Amino acid sequence: MANEIKNHSLFTDFDIDLFNAGKHFKLYEKFGSHIIDKDGEQGVYFAVYAPSAKKVEVIGSFNNWEGTNQELFVRWDSSGIWEGFIAGVKKGDLYKYRISSNHDSKIREKADPYARMYEMPPKSASVVWTDDHHWKDKSWMQNRGASNSLDAPISVYELHIGSWKKNVEEGRSLHYKELATELVEYVKDMNYTHVEFLPIMEHPYYPSWGYQCTGFFAPTSRYGNPEELKVLVDALHQAGIGIFFDWVPAHFPSDEHALADFDGSALYEHPDPKKGTHPDWKTLIFNYERPQIRSFLISSAHFWCDLYHADGIRVDAVASMIYLDYSRNDGEWEANEFGENEYLAAIEMIKDLNLSIYKEYPDIQMIAEESTAFFGVTRPVYLGGLGFGLKWMMGWMNDTLEYIEKEPIYRRYHQDDITRSLLYAFSENYILPLSHDEVVHGKKSMLSKMPGDDWQKFANLRLLYTYMYTHPGQKINFMGGEVAQPEEWDVDNSVSWDLLEHAPHKGMQSLVRDLNKFYRSEPCLYKYNYGSEGFEWLEMSDADNSVLAYMRKTDDDYVIVILNFTPTKHDAYEIGVHENRPLEEVFSSDNDKYYGSGSLNGNVFKPTSKSVHGKPFSIHVTLPSLAGIILRPKK
Repeated sequence: MANEIKNHSLFTDFDIDLFNAGKHFKLYEKFGSHIIDKDGEQGVYFAVYAPSAKKVEVIGSFNNWEGTNQELFVRWDSSGIWEGFIAGVKKGDLYKYRISSNHDSKIREKADPYARMYEMPPKSASVVWTDDHHWKDKSWMQNRGASNSLDAPISVYELHIGSWKKNVEEGRSLHYKELATELVEYVKDMNYTHVEFLPIMEHPYYPSWGYQCTGFFAPTSRYGNPEELKVLVDALHQAGIGIFFDWVPAHFPSDEHALADFDGSALYEHPDPKKGTHPDWKTLIFNYERPQIRSFLISSAHFWCDLYHADGIRVDAVASMIYLDYSRNDGEWEANEFGENEYLAAIEMIKDLNLSIYKEYPDIQMIAEESTAFFGVTRPVYLGGLGFGLKWMMGWMNDTLEYIEKEPIYRRYHQDDITRSLLYAFSENYILPLSHDEVVHGKKSMLSKMPGDDWQKFANLRLLYTYMYTHPGQKINFMGGEVAQPEEWDVDNSVSWDLLEHAPHKGMQSLVRDLNKFYRSEPCLYKYNYGSEGFEWLEMSDADNSVLAYMRKTDDDYVIVILNFTPTKHDAYEIGVHENRPLEEVFSSDNDKYYGSGSLNGNVFKPTSKSVHGKPFSIHVTLPSLAGIILRPKK
C-alpha cells in the first residue's frame, strides 16, 4: 500500500493564468504523473483537470485499485485542478482517476489525459513513465531547417506502422526498435527525405488507423514503449530522414475510460451537439471555446516537437474544424455571430497553434489536411491566414486520379482536368498527396485504379508518378504504392513485399527510387515549387493526343517534361524550345529497367530554327506510349 497522499503542486500562479487564458502550451510539464522527490521521499505527483468533480482519487496497481487515502487536493484558486503527491509510486505502475461528480452519483474511472504511456489496448490504464533517452541526432537538429525548408525537396513516405511490415513467425507488427533498423534502411534506400506516420498516439480501436485518439501525449503501446519510439526517431534523424507525425485535434472517441464525460460534464467535448458531435465519424468534437481545452490541444502538438523531435505536424481534418456546417444539413448547425459558417473559436485555436509552434520550432513544418478552398491556409497569421507551412493539394489529387482512371480514348475530352491544377498551384504552399485515403474502402489500390491490360496498368502508374514528381509542390506517397500493390491497403496485413520477386513490381519500385533521387538532385523541380517563375507551359492544349509538355526551371537552368497519356507512340513529336541549345533525355518512365518497353531517345536533340508553341526553336522527340520523359540541356 502506498503512503497517504500529500499536498503538493508543480503549478505557479502564472501557470494557472496561462492555462485559464488558453495560452499555456507546455501543460505536459505540469499535468499527468511526474516522478519527483519530496522531502526526501521519491514518488509521483499527480495533477488532473476536473472542475465538476467533488472528489478525485488515484487508484492503481500500488493500492489494489482502492484509492483509500489517495484522494487528490483541489486547488484553492477555482482552477478546477486536483493534485497531490504519493510516495512510493514508481515508473511502470498503473493508475486511473476515480472521479465523483457534482452533477450525478455515477463514479467514473478515467485514464489520465496527460499520461505518457498507457496499457496495451484493449486495457486502458495509464502508466507512470519517465525515460532519459540520450539523443544522438544533434547534427540533424542543428541543421534540419535546410531539409524542412520550402525551398528544399520534400518527398514523404506515408505509412501506418502496424501494417508496414509484419513479423510473420510471431504474427505481429514490427516494434519501434525493429523499425529503427528495417524502416530506416528502406526509406534511405528509396531516397525519400521524410516519413509520415499515421497517428501513433494511443487509440483503443486499431481499425481507426489511429485517427480516433484517446492519448494525446502517449505513443501507442502496441509497438513498444515511449523510449523505443525515440530510438526510432533518433535512427531516422541519424540517417538524414525527417519525421512528420499525424495529429488529430478535430475529434475524439466516446470510450468510457477516456475524455468523454470526463468529470460528469462536457469538459473536453462541446456541450452543444451541433458543435460537439461529428456526424461522419460518430465521435465527439473538442470544445475550442474553452481556453483550458485549447491549452490541452496546443500543448499536445508542442509535446511531440519537444520530447519526440518531430520535424512536422500534419493536422488532420482541418476543414471539419473550421466550418460549423461541415457534413451538416440545414437546421443541424447555427451560424456564427456574423451570420457565417466559419467556426471562429477553432480558427483562433489553429492560429495560436501555428504561431506558437513556429515561434518555438521555426525549422519545422506545420501541414494542413484541408479539403476546401478556405482562403489563406498557408498564409501567415499576420496577413490574415491560418499560418500553416504546407497544405495538402486535394484538388490536384482528385482531378488527377479522376483523369488517370479514365480509359485513354476518353482522356481527350478531359484535358482540362489534368491541367486545372496549374490555375491555382501557387495560391498556397502545396504538397501533393497520393495518400492512404485513396487506397481503401473500395477505392482500389493505385495500380488497380489504372485502366487497360496488365502492361498498360503499370505504364499508367509509372506515368502518374512521373507527372507527380515533376508537378509543382512537394510529394507524399503512401506505402504499397511504390511496389504497385494490386490489393487495397488492409490494416491487418503488411505491404505485399513478395511482389518484388516479379519484374513489373520491382520495376515500379526502381522507378520511384529513381524519381526520388532525381527530384532531390534537380533544383529545377523544387526551387520554385511555390512560385510561377518555376513553371512554364509548352503544350497544354493537345487534347487529341493527350500530351502535356512544360518546363520546370530555376533562374539559370531548366528541364523539359513531356507526358503522353495515350497508348499511341509518337515517333516525331514536335516541341518548341526557347534556345538553340542541345538537349538530352535524362529520364524516361518507359525505360526497360522500370518494366517499360525501352523506347528511349538515345540521341542528342539539336533544335532547329522552326518556331513552335510560340518558341523560336523546336525539336522532334520520340514519345513512348503511356510514358513521361524528361529532357535537359546537355552539359
